[in-house]
Amino acid sequence: MPAKTALKPTATHAFTGRDLPWLLATQAQARPNHPFLVWEPFEGSGARWTYQEFARDVARVCAGLAARGVVGGDRVLIHLGNCPEFLIAYFACSRLGAIAVTTNTRSSVEELAYYASNSQVVAAITQPQLLDAVQSLGVKFRWIACTSTDLGAPPEAAKPADVLAFGDLFADESAAPTRPAEPMAPNSVQYTSGTTSRPKGVVWTHANALWGARIGASLLDIHGDDVSLVYLPLFHTNAMSYSTLSTLWSGGTIVLHPKFSASRFWDAIVRHQCTWFIGIAFTLLALIKQPKPPANKLRFIGLGASDISAIRDAWGLRTLGWFGMTETVTLTIMAEHGWLGREMAMGVPVPGYEVKVVRDDGSEVDFGESGHLKLRGIPGISMFLEYLGNQEATDECYDEEGWFSTGDRVTPFADGQIRFDMREKDMLRVGAESVAAAEIERVIYSMGAIAEVAVVGAPDEMLEEVPVAYVIPLMEAENLADRILARCRQELADFKVPRRVYVVSDLPRVTLGKIDKKLLRQRLREQGD
Repeated sequence: MPAKTALKPTATHAFTGRDLPWLLATQAQARPNHPFLVWEPFEGSGARWTYQEFARDVARVCAGLAARGVVGGDRVLIHLGNCPEFLIAYFACSRLGAIAVTTNTRSSVEELAYYASNSQVVAAITQPQLLDAVQSLGVKFRWIACTSTDLGAPPEAAKPADVLAFGDLFADESAAPTRPAEPMAPNSVQYTSGTTSRPKGVVWTHANALWGARIGASLLDIHGDDVSLVYLPLFHTNAMSYSTLSTLWSGGTIVLHPKFSASRFWDAIVRHQCTWFIGIAFTLLALIKQPKPPANKLRFIGLGASDISAIRDAWGLRTLGWFGMTETVTLTIMAEHGWLGREMAMGVPVPGYEVKVVRDDGSEVDFGESGHLKLRGIPGISMFLEYLGNQEATDECYDEEGWFSTGDRVTPFADGQIRFDMREKDMLRVGAESVAAAEIERVIYSMGAIAEVAVVGAPDEMLEEVPVAYVIPLMEAENLADRILARCRQELADFKVPRRVYVVSDLPRVTLGKIDKKLLRQRLREQGD
């Protein structure tokens, strides 16, 4: 079997005869009265679900989806921030055999329209604040359902009569359809920022979800008495796979916040006796100056590839470096518990993935030498199934031996540790979001009369990077920078909009006239921009 070919549906593997609904049903039977989800909004009333209660609500919404014409294989848009309805809808689609298409709530209308068109969604579930955007997409949805609050906050306007309330999706749980488990069937779609073109829809199978759940729980060493504070967006892999699915496999509890709040963080950690959470650069910068309450029960923090020493020294907690992507479903490189790693160390390769680091000519690097990070797993299980409707992109991301190119440069060491060096792909890291420079450049080029555009990341104390655009116009244009910013605000999510636009007559070059983005980044760092 070629290494980049997905397993046949009939193949025997770790998840044969199992799917994501099987996992929820198993835990609901084994731990019916144990809390699975604790919802703590910043406005309005909170709520909690035991495993049995959550499974029951999932079954009721599954029945409601079926009653409104959704069948297995249909795709349903879930355009929601962090809230219980997100998770209930996600698992209800999974139980029905439908496919949850989860999208970034900061997407522009133009971006969201592309996601909806590309995925051919048949229905949409959203919240009051986002309803106008969903209704304006020009998509002929069978129906749109809207939550009663904006992540706990009361809506600013009444719900239109032609829009269902989310509560209308609840039906008799006994009417929920049953189906045989299909582990290799698609379960969900997440869109990743495209480096050369439009964003790509990453398809996860049920086996992918189970892999993420099982591997995450094992690697993180979490158990039924562990509690995770989840504030990162559920439409991202870290919150969905690393936090939620891993917790589900372990039988633990998640405490869900609408978003990150530094002022509420430690209170929630202490009150709910949270034992772990995932941190990213901008959240940790906000927290590191706060004292850690002595009453907390935190065991560890997952940090990704970063300088973990400051956090470890300030709080005296175990810190886990790691690496993963939407395409890899879960963590592929991770530090071991209790292990003190190098600065920017990600850890060691995770069982179930092959890792190699190569030079430009494809030969493997020596220890201590930087190179291109490549990964190999099984598509549909440890690697994503495909890019939705884009076989060309799916084929291009693997070589003939099945190695997936991550677009990152790393350095391996003799003790097995791997250090993150830099992103190769033209990507920016804006807070918790990955942003392709090509997406922003495409929008600017679309204005016309633009000779060249270069978007690079400028250092930012809180967000790590923010986009900055350099533009060479074909002719003099009045207020060009302002018009570019206006177009970007119209067509791009807010975090993708350049913070500054520089209209210039020339740009630094490397060989063959290619723009020297490395030098542009260096200049921004030197001028403190």
